Amino acid sequence: MFEEMVDFDTFSKSDFRAVKVKECVAVPKSKKLLQFTLDDGTGTDRTILSGIHSFYEPEELVGKTLIAITNLPPRAMMGIDSCGMLLSAIHEEEGEEKLHLLMVDDHIPAGAKLY
Repeated sequence: MFEEMVDFDTFSKSDFRAVKVKECVAVPKSKKLLQFTLDDGTGTDRTILSGIHSFYEPEELVGKTLIAITNLPPRAMMGIDSCGMLLSAIHEEEGEEKLHLLMVDDHIPAGAKLY
């Protein structure tokens, strides 16, 4: 998927945080995108868009604690700035691609940094 090598110094600059899903909705006019409103522990809501609608319905993700990279520059998708990236794991099962968002224990507070 990502074949370019990333050196350690670049990787170590990534800010991995626990985020709580406050709201999740399907993006109008998109079959793939979900729009997340997240609590990242800063007191300001963070919006991240993710192309995972074929794997998850929005309502099943509200209240979950996910892992995100929070210091990526905003990227416009369908006219909406996505401010970060949710992490997931993909694999193939019986010839079909499966995706699982990285969800962690709900006791981990929003904004907790991963090391």
